[in-house]
Amino acid sequence: MNVHNVFSVSLAATGMTLAISAQAVAAGDAARGATDFQRACAACHSTAPNVNMTGPSLAGIWNRKAGSLASFSRYSPALRASSVVWNDKSLDAWLKNPATFIPNNQMPFQGIGQSQPRADLIAYLQAVSSGKPPQMAQAGGGMMGGMMGNQDQNLKQGRPSVLVKSATYCRDTYRITTADGKEHVFWERNLRVQTDSRDIGPAPGKPALVPAGMMGDRADLIFAKPEEISAFLKQRC
Repeated sequence: MNVHNVFSVSLAATGMTLAISAQAVAAGDAARGATDFQRACAACHSTAPNVNMTGPSLAGIWNRKAGSLASFSRYSPALRASSVVWNDKSLDAWLKNPATFIPNNQMPFQGIGQSQPRADLIAYLQAVSSGKPPQMAQAGGGMMGGMMGNQDQNLKQGRPSVLVKSATYCRDTYRITTADGKEHVFWERNLRVQTDSRDIGPAPGKPALVPAGMMGDRADLIFAKPEEISAFLKQRC
């Protein structure tokens, strides 16, 4: 075999390798994508229909116009005004660099530089939209796993250890008594007062106390509506 033939065969082999590599990246693995989604996305996004968190639900995202989910009211003007429709190409560009793909959006995410993790996430989102998502592993331990689990709790079915009976404030201290009779004491900077109007949020007039962090010294006091807060939370020493 002469040098020209050797060079041609080498180029052909290289081209075949690159083609196979590109095909493997383009394919995506929905099961891997499920794991990546749980680690990188689930703290801010749900895949349940109209269950919105920091960001909108990603259920049914495939072929949906960006900024158009009616149940989500916090889209940036830039996202609402865009003509983007979510599919494999647009999602790949968005996941690679949201700030470049749709300038002036409010997505607090720097992007994913590697092609394969993007392809895996896209495969997972397509599977979610088709109604056939792969099984996700349970959230891991630690603060992030706990935070994700807390956001998905059904607080209308809260256990006595979660259901709040009274809440008082004195100087720099909150004292929260739950339905199981226990008193929980928090420094004022370690208790966050929030609302959750979702179907899985607390029932009206029945706030919930949800642990936060890893040390047991922080929690979220969650109400159904803002107007309940001042009526329920008493200043008492």
